[in-house]
Amino acid sequence: MDSVRKPLFLLTASLMLILAAKPTVGVRHGGFHSEKRSNMSMDDDLVTNLPGQPALDFRHYAGYVTVDEKNGRALFYWFYEAAANPEQKPLVLWLNGGPGCSSVGYGATQEIGPFIVDTNGIKYNPYSWNREANMLFLESPVGVGFSYSNTSSDYDKIGDEFTANDAYAFLHKWFQKFPSYRTRLFYIAGESYAGKFVPELAELIHDRNTDSSLHINLKGILLGNPETSDADDWDGYVDYAWSHAVISDETHSIIKASCDFTSSDTWSNEACSSAVDELIKQYKEIDMYSLYTPVCIQNASFSEQKTVDVVFKRGSTMMPRIMGGYDPCIDEHTKAFYLRPDVQKALHVSDGHQLKDWSLCNMDIFHNWTDSKPSVLPIYKKLIAAGLRIWVYSGDTDGRVPVLSTRYSLNPLGLPIVRAWRPWYHQKQVSGWFQEYKGLTFATFRGAGHAVPTFKPSNSLAFFSAFLLGQGLPTQRQAT
Repeated sequence: MDSVRKPLFLLTASLMLILAAKPTVGVRHGGFHSEKRSNMSMDDDLVTNLPGQPALDFRHYAGYVTVDEKNGRALFYWFYEAAANPEQKPLVLWLNGGPGCSSVGYGATQEIGPFIVDTNGIKYNPYSWNREANMLFLESPVGVGFSYSNTSSDYDKIGDEFTANDAYAFLHKWFQKFPSYRTRLFYIAGESYAGKFVPELAELIHDRNTDSSLHINLKGILLGNPETSDADDWDGYVDYAWSHAVISDETHSIIKASCDFTSSDTWSNEACSSAVDELIKQYKEIDMYSLYTPVCIQNASFSEQKTVDVVFKRGSTMMPRIMGGYDPCIDEHTKAFYLRPDVQKALHVSDGHQLKDWSLCNMDIFHNWTDSKPSVLPIYKKLIAAGLRIWVYSGDTDGRVPVLSTRYSLNPLGLPIVRAWRPWYHQKQVSGWFQEYKGLTFATFRGAGHAVPTFKPSNSLAFFSAFLLGQGLPTQRQAT
């Protein structure tokens, strides 16, 4: 055990035991499909009989793309055509974070897809982002959701760089299935730890676009409550908890005096470790991802586990890993939905008889993640210089990657202000505040937690539309 982090690890040992009891994805060390199955055409991936699906005017596809033929490594995707005029709309790739959490389980069916999971299966989402774009959701890296590898050693390589390279390979293979989208305007969006995934993938695309045969028409990135710069994220995490009365003045003062989040040695400081443990203890009592909404109580053991699942990365300054998001209880409904035989058959995952295990987050990946950039700000600078559109947004009731973390992280960029801090409106109400910098727009969502579209679906759709159009946000109350 790393002696640098031993004090804090001991303080959180009981939480680790709870984590260890959580089921993991059953395909952690092994696959279940052949390469032939993974490389079928788009027509074979057309979803035609999803249980509970309402009548639709658009098509959607689900299936696999093999990113490594030799190792049998394949990523699962779910793609929704735009609800109207898909041939004229851009393509948007959505990624969730964790790391190790499903973009299909969270983004597609809890936030911005056309179907939202509820107690009875799925229901129609009138604020789906496929009203404005063709939406592609990817379960990445392998081991997340239904994505898999037939080579067990692949699971020991997983980290930021591995994930970016696989996602890049996925895109090119996916374009072979869907060739009409190869030259389409392309954007990448995501939230939470995808605050690292998204810029890293965008940088890879940008760097390799010098080869015309590999060109992807990347135009911008959109990031929600994103992890950005570890030290600044930590400072914002602590200050937000104090400013929102989650921790005492004394705990806050001890952390500020004893914790140096720029150094891995900070965890050798017992005062720092104990004070941070006290912060985590207080957050266990509520939903850290949404400070002012109730927690799920229909299954006490699940609810407790969700609020205390904490992992500190030994020898690292990465943020604490606490799984989940706004529920209360939707996570349970989501897992139940994806473990249904008829759902797996409709999504071309299984034959409907031999079920494939699925969970919202793969705890093996979650625990063992080591390759993480301490900051993606250098990538921001490169992408800004390249003229890509970058919008960052924060739900202001999220304690996990709070608005203070994002503000602290963006400040070192030193970008000139083009449009000063002001409110933006939706349906004649203040939806949040925003500021436009040279090369970047930062906005808040008033009263939204970590997964903003879950809390503010109509507002987030309007925001997404403005991002795609490159328009400023409405600054007049009469705007709708």
